[in-house]
Amino acid sequence: MRGRQSACCFTGHRPGKLPWKYQEDDPRCLALKQKMADAVETAYEEGYRHFICGMAMGCDLYFCACVLELRRRFPDVTVEAAIPCPTQADAWPETQRQRYLQMVADCDFETLVSEQYSPSCMQRRDRYMVDHASLLIAAFDGSAGGTRYTVEYAMRRGLEIVDLPIPTEL
Repeated sequence: MRGRQSACCFTGHRPGKLPWKYQEDDPRCLALKQKMADAVETAYEEGYRHFICGMAMGCDLYFCACVLELRRRFPDVTVEAAIPCPTQADAWPETQRQRYLQMVADCDFETLVSEQYSPSCMQRRDRYMVDHASLLIAAFDGSAGGTRYTVEYAMRRGLEIVDLPIPTEL
């Protein structure tokens, strides 16, 4: 079974906190996606084979796409969708919701952290990921919110953290 030593999880901002919002063709977004792909490849080279993603809009789905691409090249990679509640994507824009559903279907494992939405289910999902990994890749600008919570929790739990700064300049 999958072990914490060989598992990597990810945290990052949603589109509302990113300088480019939903414009994924923005050069800064493309640069961040390349940094993520490089970080995932490095994690693989260091022995990580299991990747856990929280499946939120924005950076989480970018990360999931990078890992799914890595798995196409290295079939020993497994991808786990850590889903905070069944209704996570229900209110998303249709294109994002379809993307989410396809990515969840493409993952090797699905872990539903809470049976229904609650004010704490996102944090429960974040703790689940950190508790089942030894490496956290974070696309983080230092602002308050779920990403900061996850980074701070990972620090308390002693995970190695790879910081991917959010590009702000074009």
